[in-house]
Amino acid sequence: MRTTARAVVIGGGIGGCSALYHLTQEGWTDVMLLERDELTSGTTWHSAAQVTNFGAVQTMVGLKSHSIALYKELAEDPDYPINYHHADGGLRLASEPWHIEGYRHFMSVARGMGVEFELIDAEECARRHPLIVPGGLLGALWDPLDGDIDPAQLCQALARRARKAGAEVHRHTPVTGLTETADGWIVHTPKGDIHAEHVINAGGYRCNEVGAMMGVQLPVASMEHQYFLTEPLAGIEAFGRRVPLIRCPTDDFYARQEKQGLLVGFYEQDCRTWGLDGIDPGFTMALSPDDPDRVLPVLENVFERMPCLTETGIHTIINGPITYTPDGLPLVGRIPRRRNAWCITGLRAGLGEGGGHGWLLAQMMVHGEAVYDTWCLDPRRFGPWATVEFTALKAVEDYQNEFRFHRPHEHRPAGRRMRTTPLTPVLAAAGAEFGVVNGWERALYYKPAPDFTETHGFGFTETHDVVAREVETVRDRVGLAEVNGFNRIEIAGPGARDWLDGLVCGRLPKRTGRVGLCYALAETGCVKIEATVALMAEDRLLWGSAAAAELHDLDWLTERLPADGSITLRPLVDEMTILVVAGPKARALMASVSPRTDWSAEAFPWLAARRVFVGPVEVIALAVSFSGELAWELHVPNAGLLRVHDLLVEAGAPLGLGRFGNLAVESMRLEKGYRHWKADLITEFDPFESALERFVDLGKPDFPGKAALLARQAQGPRRRFVSFVVEDGAAPIHAGDSLMQGDRVVGTASSGGWGHRVGENIGMGFVEPALAAEGTVFEALILGRLVPVRVVAPCRYDPGNTRLRAG
Repeated sequence: MRTTARAVVIGGGIGGCSALYHLTQEGWTDVMLLERDELTSGTTWHSAAQVTNFGAVQTMVGLKSHSIALYKELAEDPDYPINYHHADGGLRLASEPWHIEGYRHFMSVARGMGVEFELIDAEECARRHPLIVPGGLLGALWDPLDGDIDPAQLCQALARRARKAGAEVHRHTPVTGLTETADGWIVHTPKGDIHAEHVINAGGYRCNEVGAMMGVQLPVASMEHQYFLTEPLAGIEAFGRRVPLIRCPTDDFYARQEKQGLLVGFYEQDCRTWGLDGIDPGFTMALSPDDPDRVLPVLENVFERMPCLTETGIHTIINGPITYTPDGLPLVGRIPRRRNAWCITGLRAGLGEGGGHGWLLAQMMVHGEAVYDTWCLDPRRFGPWATVEFTALKAVEDYQNEFRFHRPHEHRPAGRRMRTTPLTPVLAAAGAEFGVVNGWERALYYKPAPDFTETHGFGFTETHDVVAREVETVRDRVGLAEVNGFNRIEIAGPGARDWLDGLVCGRLPKRTGRVGLCYALAETGCVKIEATVALMAEDRLLWGSAAAAELHDLDWLTERLPADGSITLRPLVDEMTILVVAGPKARALMASVSPRTDWSAEAFPWLAARRVFVGPVEVIALAVSFSGELAWELHVPNAGLLRVHDLLVEAGAPLGLGRFGNLAVESMRLEKGYRHWKADLITEFDPFESALERFVDLGKPDFPGKAALLARQAQGPRRRFVSFVVEDGAAPIHAGDSLMQGDRVVGTASSGGWGHRVGENIGMGFVEPALAAEGTVFEALILGRLVPVRVVAPCRYDPGNTRLRAG
C-alpha cells in the first residue's frame, strides 16, 4: 500500500468509485480508494439503480447525460461488459395541470443540453406501458433513454478501469483518523498512514463519521426506503420487450422491470429517518427490518394504476437507507473551511447520477472548475445552520414529495425560521410572505389581505399586481426593505486594499469612503465572484456579496491571505442586517432620521460610503442601488435594528413610505440589467462573454485567472450575455429555458420576469455571438411554445442613471 498519494478517496460506493475513475481520466493517477468493507457494501448494493436524463437544472441534466454515455460504454466493453438496460424508456406521469406545465419547462431546460423529452397523452401512456390503467392521467413526460443498471457491476467496472490507470483500491481498510497538515492530510488506517494532498469523503450514510475525523458535520441525513420485487407477471412476458419505467408524483411510487416481474418502490407519507442516533459499526451489506404495513396507503393507489400487482405475489422486500441533503441535491465539491478536503455524498439517486458526479468532482479538483457551473452541488451552499437535525426535517419533506418538483417562488415549510432577525415578526405582522435565502427568512412580497395566497406556477401568478404596487411605491415615493443575510466581511490590516486589488480583475476604489463593484476569476479565467467593496479606511474594507456566497467567498479569501497574518477577515453576516431605503423621497427620509449627516447629492453622492447615526444607532450607509432608484443600504447592527426600523417607518409615513420585498427587487434589477450571482454570473463564461468588459483591467500586472483569460480571449467568445424582451406576456421566461432559432438551440436563459416600470417581459441569457447585437430576433421555448424575443440594450429603465443620482 502506498504511503503517499495525490488524493485518497474514502468510501467504495458509486460516489467513491466514480471519483477515483474520473480522477485518473483527468490525469491524476497517484490516487487511492479506501473501503472499510467490500465495494458497494453501503447504500449502493441495494439501490434500485434507475438511470434517467431528467433534471431540474441544466447541470443535473448534463451530469446525468454523462452517466448514461459512460454506462453505455462500460456495458459495451468486450473485456468487462456489465448489465445495463439502456433506453427502456420512462414515463413521468401527470395527473394535474401543473405537472404538465412543469414538464414543458423541463423539456426546454433539457433541450439546451441536447436531451430530447416528449410529452405524450394518456392514451399513448397506456400504449407504451401495457400494465397501467390511464384513468385520471393527463399524460406523461417520456424519457427515451431511461433505464437501470447493475450497481455492483458498475462500481467494479469503474474500479477496474481506475486500477488499470494506476490507482490503488484497498478493501477492508477502514480510515481511523484524519490529521490536517500544512500541505494536506495524514490518513490513518490499521495498515499504516498515508500522506495525501487531498482527501475525498465518499462515505455515503457514514459520511459524518468521516467528517467527524476532520471536525466537520455535513448536512446529510438518511431515510428508510422500501421497494418490493414481485413474482413474474404474465403481462410482461406477453409484451415482448422490457416495459418502460414509471414515476408518479400523485401516487408516490416508481416501478421498473426486474427479470419477468416488477421492482416497485414507495415514497410513503409515514416515512422514517434512519441512523440519526448512530450507526452500528457492523451494519454493512445490511438492511432494516421489512415494514410493508407502512406503505399500505400508497399501495392502494398503486393497485388502481397497475391492477396487475393484485394478481402476483411479493418475492422480496428491500428496506435500506438512502441519503438526503436539505434540498435533495448531492454535496459534490469542497468541504467548507477545510483545505484540500472534498466530498461526494448525499447521493439520493446515486447510481443514476454517480458517473456524472465523479466526473465533475474530478474536474474541480484537477482544473479548479468543471465544464458546468456546479453551485447547485456545492457543499458550501449550506452553512453551520444546516444541522443534521434540520436536514432530517427537510429529508422527510423531500421524501414525501419525491416526484413533486418545486415551482417558482415555492418555499416549503419544513425546517423554517432557522435564520431570522429581530424584524422577522414585525414584517410578518405587516403581511410579509417569506421565502428562504441561505437559510434566512426574507420577505418576498407583502400580502394585500390576510387570506391572500399565491398559486405557484411557471406563469404569472396572483403576485403580479401585488409586486406592481410595491414597485410603484419605490418609483414614486419611498420604499423600505430588509435584506437579511447579505454576505458581509470586514477585511482589515496594513496593505489590505492592495492585497485585495491583486485578487480581482478590475480596480478597487482608491479613495476612502467610495464603493466599487468588482469581479474575481476562477483559474479557468471565468467569472467566480461578484462583490461590492467599500473602502472604509486606508486599511479597512467592507466586502459585500450575495447571501448564498457566505462560505464560498470566505473560503476563497481565506485561502489567499498573506502567510504573515497581517490581514484579517471578520464575517459580519450574523451581526448586521441591511435595511434598504429606495425611491425619489429617500434623501428626504434619511435627512429626517439622521440630521447630523449631510445627505445632499454633493455631500453624499452615488457610490459613497459613510458611517452615520440613525437616531442613536451608528450604521454604515452605502449609496448604492439594486433597484435603479435613489437608494441607500443601511448596514445596521442587529442590536439596533428595531430602533432604526421604527424611526424610518415613523418618519416615512408623511412621505408615503411603503414596504417592498424580494420579488419587487427582482423586477427592478431586470429593468436595469443587473445580474444575479449563480444565475447570470457563472463559472462557465469569462467576463468578456458575460458582458463585463468594463470591470476588467488587463493592464494590471497580474491577477488570478489572467493567463487563462488571455488565452480564452484569443480564441474568441463561445457565447455572449444579452438582455432581451419576450414579445409575449403570457408567461415569464425561466432560468434554463432554451433560446432557439428554428429547431436549433442558440442559447440559454439565465433570468426572467416582468419589468413593471417599463411594462415589458424581460429576460437575460447567453447566446451565440452572432445573435448578440441589439435588435436581433430569435425565439424562446417557454412552456412548450416558441415565442419571439428581441435583443435589447441591457438597461431598460433610466439608462442615464439620473434617478439614482437625483438631488
